[in-house]
Amino acid sequence: MRRLKVVIRGAGEHASATAHRLFRCGMRVALTEVQQPTAIRRAVAFCSAIFEGTWTVEGVPARLWSLDNWRDLEGAALDHLPVFVDPEGLLIERWRPDVVVDARILKRNEGNSLNQAPLVIGLGPGLLAGQDVHVVIETQRGHDLGRVIHSGYTSPDTGVPGVIAGQSADRVLRAPCAGIVENAMDIGQRVAAGDTVCTVGGQPVLASISGVLRGMIHPGIEVTDRLKISDVDPRGDPAYCTTISDKARTLSGSVLEAILTRFPPGWP
Repeated sequence: MRRLKVVIRGAGEHASATAHRLFRCGMRVALTEVQQPTAIRRAVAFCSAIFEGTWTVEGVPARLWSLDNWRDLEGAALDHLPVFVDPEGLLIERWRPDVVVDARILKRNEGNSLNQAPLVIGLGPGLLAGQDVHVVIETQRGHDLGRVIHSGYTSPDTGVPGVIAGQSADRVLRAPCAGIVENAMDIGQRVAAGDTVCTVGGQPVLASISGVLRGMIHPGIEVTDRLKISDVDPRGDPAYCTTISDKARTLSGSVLEAILTRFPPGWP
């Protein structure tokens, strides 16, 4: 079977879990991102390679590539995941992948079309299967999480974070104003309610609950007012900060299902 070429738009938590699984299954996978990613769960997000040069998630390495070197993808062994700063999706036009996965979860259609690849997959609300993408994956927690939808939309966005250990909105910290983020604490640290986890524009951001700091936007990023910038895990296990979540694994498996339905073993 020819190794499928996959471009994943986004390199945050769920995009990275998808890239991790497809890479482990032998596909040739590349990710595209913006110059300043706002991913929260940076420890398990390959977009961290943009800041660090390389990044590894659960044994799978990623490396920052220049878009000017995209032609090298064809001859490269690809023993890692290439990450490109490419917000316009130019890599899709140039490399011509078999599969495009929009894992940015923008909750709207931004730059997707059915002619980008033989199979275009979208994650989450705001994408119409059969018009914007071929397939859309349900991302809302609950009975339908991970459902592969070939016609229509997923559930609408509720705007309410998923519940973890009985906590929902209180576990998510948002910017109190527009400004530059400066971290006071690191991912994996234990926090108590009332602790300052970071500042935005000089204003402190306080934890609402106790637990472990599971996610934190990269320091130095300029954010907008009310943007999600941090996540406290009330379960209190630091190991959860550096491993792929149950939700992300479910979504990655659904993407794999959609791909193997379109390109079964033995293809072409």
